[in-house]
Amino acid sequence: MRRKSALDNGIADVSPAILHGAAPISHAADVARRSAVAEEQEFLDSVMARRDRLVDHLQAELSSGALEEWERARLRLLRRRYEELLRAQERLVFGRLDGLDGTVRHVGRVGLRTDDEDGGPLLLDWRAPAARPFYTATAVDPQGQARRRHIHTTGPVVDGVDDEPLEAGAATELVGAGALLAALDQRRTGRMSTAVSTLQREQDDVIRADATGPLIVQGGPGTGKTVVALHRVAYLLFTHSAIADQAVLVLGPSPRFLRYIAQVLPALGETAVVSATCDTLLPDIHVGRGESRNLAEIKGRALWQAALESYVTALLPRPRALRLRWEGEFHVIPATAVAQALASVQGRPYHRAREAFAEQLHHLLAEAVVAQREALMHEMEEGFEDILARVDRSVQRDHQPGGPTGSDIDGLLSEEEVEDLRRRIAENATIARFVESWWPTLDTGSLLGDLLTDRARLARFAPQLSTAEIAAVSAEPAPWAPSDIPLLDALADLLGEIEAPPPQGEFVADHARRQRGWVYGHVVIDEAQELSEMQWQMVLRRCPGRSITAVGDIDQAEAAHRHTTWAQAVQAAFGDRWTAAELTICYRTPREVMDLTGPVLRKAGSHNTPPRAVRSCGIAPWVLTVAPAELADTTARLVRQLRQRWHGGTVGVIAPADRIAELRSVLADVPVLTATQSKGLEWDAALLVDPQGIAAAPRGWNGLYVALTRCTQELGQLVLG
Repeated sequence: MRRKSALDNGIADVSPAILHGAAPISHAADVARRSAVAEEQEFLDSVMARRDRLVDHLQAELSSGALEEWERARLRLLRRRYEELLRAQERLVFGRLDGLDGTVRHVGRVGLRTDDEDGGPLLLDWRAPAARPFYTATAVDPQGQARRRHIHTTGPVVDGVDDEPLEAGAATELVGAGALLAALDQRRTGRMSTAVSTLQREQDDVIRADATGPLIVQGGPGTGKTVVALHRVAYLLFTHSAIADQAVLVLGPSPRFLRYIAQVLPALGETAVVSATCDTLLPDIHVGRGESRNLAEIKGRALWQAALESYVTALLPRPRALRLRWEGEFHVIPATAVAQALASVQGRPYHRAREAFAEQLHHLLAEAVVAQREALMHEMEEGFEDILARVDRSVQRDHQPGGPTGSDIDGLLSEEEVEDLRRRIAENATIARFVESWWPTLDTGSLLGDLLTDRARLARFAPQLSTAEIAAVSAEPAPWAPSDIPLLDALADLLGEIEAPPPQGEFVADHARRQRGWVYGHVVIDEAQELSEMQWQMVLRRCPGRSITAVGDIDQAEAAHRHTTWAQAVQAAFGDRWTAAELTICYRTPREVMDLTGPVLRKAGSHNTPPRAVRSCGIAPWVLTVAPAELADTTARLVRQLRQRWHGGTVGVIAPADRIAELRSVLADVPVLTATQSKGLEWDAALLVDPQGIAAAPRGWNGLYVALTRCTQELGQLVLG
């Protein structure tokens, strides 16, 4: 074996340098620091006590059972506030703003008011407009603030404070640089934590942006895309009650990623959230197999939306005269009446259109029965006018109020009797069977399977596909692959499933999670660059109002689609009606690692500038060359060394797909992932095994860009030689 780069100097065998050590402070400064800590401890104690009183009060009110049915909306609000306060024990208070006018305002995880009658603000919620200067004020633009203080706590104890004067000449490119860098240097735990106390200005701008249309946020590695997306969810739920009433959908790239972020929103007090991947959006539908990149690309194209619409339209019944039997008599509904009824339900989903048509058919049949009865009565009356006239005078003479009416008198049906006839027709099983046979119930899965396995149908409804592409699609066996899920979703929407009402007292997120057709107040997508055009259609169906936030890095795209710009990626879904934002500063990935990414991005065909790293870890990335036969053993040894150096933190291994099984057999206690699987994750130290193999895969240079940027401290590469 031979070593290159930093390993020649033994860097791989030494502990990382401590970058932010504190210089000795004077006695006066120490006294001032202790006084500030004591001051903030007193305030934290008062806030914790206020929070505890509110929790007890809400618990008593929720358990009293005194709320009436009409107060259900208030009950939901009380429950939400109760859950929010329960989760706010950690970092309840984390900031303070001292205004130029002498006002002092504390910022925390939730908002609290004082106990007194006026109920003035005791603690500002970080999402409130008044708290925004905590994230955006700088020495260049102090926004009326003289000082920002970061308050460090562990549970109910104040550990320290970090004061940042907002005076001219004290400019820095970071807001709260000390607190931010300290947080970035902490060991990784394998789970994402909130960054509510260290958000930066460009991040805060995205979090508080309008939610009136699609917002596409481009951000390279380490820019905090996921943190921004999740804190935006919390901000929107706090600011817009309508969004909270409908819940927010968070779409992530993988179940592993969703587990990684799982506690962030609950920690911020948010429960009206459904998390899923595109593969898990359909209740009771599961992906059962993988698929080739070629097939995934074909079935991800936007053309399938129109193809499926045409397919379902072709299944609708055509106008013709309908012959129905009622009480032993046949009645004919003319083709013109059937055509009018069909035209009136156009544009509705297949099954809902059938329901509306059936209702009209019941009326048409009732009218036909009445018309036939009236015709028979007219025929009977001809030739018997004198006799019937005497009978009518006799009936009128003998009729008393409350006596016979309608058909009992003249054989004609009254309005009440006609309505009763319509009801009996609607409830008649024979009529229902006729409607079912003429306009049958369709199963989404069977219908899609019939289309995908029939080359003639594919050629008819998807004429844009080539003969070779049709052959590739029709050759795929069951069960469902990932690219089938958006097609199933589109078809289910076109068929129009009937959703059940929510059980009493159910949280909105619990109900939304089980409903394929639920319309969300907002959708957040992480790693959005991976979505196919048909997956974007899935998103639109769940948020037709287009209140959507999509974050990602187009340069990290590894999916089978061919998009290389955001405009290409979202054109089919949004056209030109979307807003772009960009995160330009890399906080997580150290400068030593980001310096490696320029050549990789150029080979990936990117024209973007990589984000600017604002921190250095002091550890140069290193490379080790190893023979293929020694790969597994060497990897295991290096991982043991990394785990020792980063004790209390995390280590991850990234490798080409064809080496994953071999490496997992010797690395049972660390994650071993492909570049795609590692997307969105971070570790203190990352080991790239066979980076040449990663780059050789389809879109491999994009994958290598992902793999290089997963560490917060140390990066090692194990190359084959």
